[in-house]
Parts: sequence; structure tokens; C-alpha cells
Amino acid sequence: MKKIDSAAKVLDLLRKEYPEARVTLDFRTPLQLLVATILAAQCTDERVNRVTKVLFKKYRTAADFAQADPSALEEEIRSTGFFRQKAKSIILCCRDLVSRFKGEVPRTLEDLTSLAGVGRKTANIILGNAFGQQAIAVDTHVKRVTRRLGWASSEDPDRIELELMKVIPGERWTQACHDLVFHGRNICAAKKPRCSSCPVTHLCPKIGVTAKE
Repeated sequence: MKKIDSAAKVLDLLRKEYPEARVTLDFRTPLQLLVATILAAQCTDERVNRVTKVLFKKYRTAADFAQADPSALEEEIRSTGFFRQKAKSIILCCRDLVSRFKGEVPRTLEDLTSLAGVGRKTANIILGNAFGQQAIAVDTHVKRVTRRLGWASSEDPDRIELELMKVIPGERWTQACHDLVFHGRNICAAKKPRCSSCPVTHLCPKIGVTAKE
């Protein structure tokens, strides 16, 4: 109970600190968020948004992506990095959507993770932000911050998700991830966290922190 109570206090403070915290990928449909999330691997959301601003004008449906010329799609997403693998993942994923889900993005974790190239993190981002469900998406920021806070101890994102489900109230899962991501970007940096400026420093055991500001 002590860890749960501490987590609630931390989340309350982060909610006040980052009132604008949200998914920062631009999208209007579940399909657009799915594609953008695939592109966001090892790439900034800002760069992905620049690419998808053009991409989504050309490819409007899952069938459009499923039928895309791989070489053309690779060039269109080249600036996001790992463009060959990402193009392949998008095309295969959308072929699954067309053949198995009538071109619609499914609304369950099981169905989403059955799509080519879609893991739990991507699926939870879709569930939490396109469909309004409560879901924990463990990215590098969520992993780093929650391990320092002592909420999770595993190195594996899927196990971290399960650990966080026991600490974070179910009704706060999606927003908590946004707040943790913003905190990781702004204060709790990987190499030298700004602990002196952190609004939750008094509640943080700083596990694994060896250098700080």
C-alpha cells in the first residue's frame, strides 16, 4: 500500500506539472495513429509528424497502405530511419487489417498484437489514445522514470507493464503514461536527470541514478 500511495502522490504532482501531457503524434483516425506509432520507433514525434502530414494525404485507408509500392513507401518515410523495415511492417500490418478486419483497426489488445509488426507498446498506445481505453504503454521514458521511482524493477517492457498495473490505479493508466513521458523528456533525462528541479524529488528514491543536476 505504501508504494501505491506514493505513486498516487507522484502522479498528482506530475499531472499539475504537465497539464498539456498527451500523445504528441498527430492523427485523426486509429489507422493514422497505428502507422505513426510504427514510424516513431527510434525517431522523434516531431519528425514523424512532418512525414505523416504528407503521407496521410496519399494513403487514406488500410488498403492504400496494403497496396503501396514498397520502394515508394520507403522513400516517403526514409527520414524516420530504419525505413525499409518500417515500410515492410506498415504494408504487412495493413494487409492483415484488410484480410482479417475489413480494413478497420481492431479494439482489443489480443487482436492488435496479432497484427504483423505490432507489439504490446504500440497496441496500448492505440487502445489508450485512439479508443479511449485505459492502457499502459511502456516506452523508454516510462521505463526509465518508473524504475528510478521504484515502481518497476524489470528490464523487459512487458513485465514492467504488469508491474505498473499493480501500482498505478486503473483509471489513470493512459494519462499516467503521458505524464511520465513528459517528465522523462523534460526533467528525468537518461544521463543526467535534473533532480534539483524535479517536482517529485522528495518522493523519489532515485534508484540507479549516479549523476544528476
